Amino acid sequence: MYNFIVPKQIKKAKKNKFKTAIIYGISMFLAIAIAGMVAFKLYLLSLPPINNLEEFKPNIITRFYSADGEIIKTFTAYTFKSVELEEIPETMIQAIIATEDKNFYHHDGYDLFGLARSIIANVMAGRVVQGASTITQQLSRILFLSNEKTFDRKIKEFIIAARIEKTISKDKILEMYLNNVYLGSGAYGVEGASQIYFNKHLSELTLGETALIAGLPQAPSVYSPFNNIELAQKRRNQVLKRMYKMRYIDKEQYKAAKHERIVLGSLPQFYTFNKAPYFCDYAMNELEKLGFDETDISQGGYKIVTTLDYKTQDAANKAVIKEMDAWGLKKDNQQAALMTLNHTNGKIIAYVGGKDYTKSQFDRVTQAIRPPGSAFKPFVYAAAIEKGLTPNDMVQDLPVKIVNWAPHNYGNKYRGEIPLYTALMISSNVCAARLIEYVGIRPVIQLARVMGITTPLEYDYTIALGSNGVKLFEMTRAYGVFANGGYKVEPYAIESIETSRGKVIYTAPKARSSKVMAVETAAAMTAMLKMVISNGTGMSANIGKPAAAKTGTTDDSKDATFFGYTPDLVTGVWVGNDDNKNLGNITGGTVPAIIWKDVMKVATAPYGNKDFGYDKIELKPFKIGKSVVISPDSAQKEFNKEEDELNKTTADTNNSGNSNEAVPENIENQSENNSENVITEPAKVNVTKLNVPKPKRQSKKVDVKPVKVDMPGSSSTETNLAPIPPASSIR
Repeated sequence: MYNFIVPKQIKKAKKNKFKTAIIYGISMFLAIAIAGMVAFKLYLLSLPPINNLEEFKPNIITRFYSADGEIIKTFTAYTFKSVELEEIPETMIQAIIATEDKNFYHHDGYDLFGLARSIIANVMAGRVVQGASTITQQLSRILFLSNEKTFDRKIKEFIIAARIEKTISKDKILEMYLNNVYLGSGAYGVEGASQIYFNKHLSELTLGETALIAGLPQAPSVYSPFNNIELAQKRRNQVLKRMYKMRYIDKEQYKAAKHERIVLGSLPQFYTFNKAPYFCDYAMNELEKLGFDETDISQGGYKIVTTLDYKTQDAANKAVIKEMDAWGLKKDNQQAALMTLNHTNGKIIAYVGGKDYTKSQFDRVTQAIRPPGSAFKPFVYAAAIEKGLTPNDMVQDLPVKIVNWAPHNYGNKYRGEIPLYTALMISSNVCAARLIEYVGIRPVIQLARVMGITTPLEYDYTIALGSNGVKLFEMTRAYGVFANGGYKVEPYAIESIETSRGKVIYTAPKARSSKVMAVETAAAMTAMLKMVISNGTGMSANIGKPAAAKTGTTDDSKDATFFGYTPDLVTGVWVGNDDNKNLGNITGGTVPAIIWKDVMKVATAPYGNKDFGYDKIELKPFKIGKSVVISPDSAQKEFNKEEDELNKTTADTNNSGNSNEAVPENIENQSENNSENVITEPAKVNVTKLNVPKPKRQSKKVDVKPVKVDMPGSSSTETNLAPIPPASSIR
């Protein structure tokens, strides 16, 4: 057999043919592309002008509707007069051109090479990341098109832009653009933005203020200084840098304007022609996640139906003002927030982010991170139930010390051995501390996470008493799990979107839900939390129908919360000072509970008086004996004595050389060998020495019914946190 060797010349010829084919293919593609661009340009040049363009008024009315048909927000342009180009400061024109279209005076309304660049960038990114729209194209979109990012819309934009350029001059195009472009916070046109943001006319603006406005067209909602002043400043500085690079301003002007402080005017009253402003802001964010931007929404003429129930929203708005005023909380920094959610389907029913949107646009539902106080305790109790305890298991309501942490009850009052459901009902701090020591910190954090708490939680025993800041939105969602058979449902605000021609372009899918808790745990927690309203710290929230809740008050009454639910709805309320000052004698069982009651009476009216659909949870009747006051000093003496005895025992053991002597059983072992699951503390306190009366137990079993508790007035039952040691000392 012969081995045939291919001559080098033949190999080289094949390689040359392959290279030639590639070059030929690329050349053909480029030729076709160039020919297409030339043909497209010739087509654009042949288009006729647009008649009566200067008199054209865009349809920019978009309305938000509540679920019950009320118009809750209308997007319309402010009635500031249009300005001639000669009235617009040169710096504003330069800033807009530098930012939006540096070749504005040198193209025919479109930039084919810019389009090619954007296509390549979008293909490389795998999504739309670059628009390459000229000022004329943007004007065509404002006047005639939507903001949807599709190839079809882009072609139409080119065609209309070409016709606009044939109809009016460059200066007129720029003038129309500057009078109609949406600039966020309800402002249309540069004069409107100047009035809205700075309460000035255009001629009065500084260079920095001019640059801030010029940076808004790209993302009006994102860069609005009312929404995020840090982002607005960053964007302003980018505009100034472009102006400097294009030599519109010199270095000294650039540096001075870059360090200029942003001084905003007060938000005008007419911006809040909006019956649920905080909710509408939340809805806008949801729309952006769905692919819409604020410019498109405000100018698109849409009918947007939301989940909001206006009757409930109106009741919430009124309840917040009424109760805050009634309790003397009238200052601007004294604030409240509320959220009502249908925990079965995720619909947001009511939403109040603060007392007055015109004075503060800060949304305390989704943005404020505040400690919930005792309202966090149900997560600890739920973790204990998940571990195998029952509402009737006993826990010592006595002073406890865990590592260096020694919490105490409100008023230093203690009641001895009591059932778990009673401990939660009276909001015992030491019982919650014992429970988290028994269950462990990690299981509590993990349970809170799956229930919807996404704010970082410290790995620290003190979280049992609500020392860690969380968001009202998250807490309300999480409490819905107790009400909904252990299922967590994601809240949403947008029900449907309809175009001005009546075409429905979006309908909300079924809300996402996930099973995060055993139904038995949800049932047990609901049985215990119902006692909070009927006999515990939440009695002022009783609405005369089945409901479950928990109060929360932080140390020194800086924050007061109330989270409660019925078989259909869950509502969370927060009251506090924005500057973190003391509220006085405000607790979770006062103002927040009363606001909750006022709102839930209206919100639950359509649902009747049905009870929760859980199996009966038997709560053994228990009569609380007389409580005794144990001062922190007295408790500390007992802790010191215990530590001395323990040290002495350890020393004796070490001296005897017996290293295999058994140590006291831990909590887990004790509970396994105890039919009553009596939970004790690591540092035992002698009950007899502290003269705590022994509990009286009754053997008769009863269903879940209100139990008369022999307790002092409601003010003595609300939780108050003891001073908390540094987190690093508790591990």
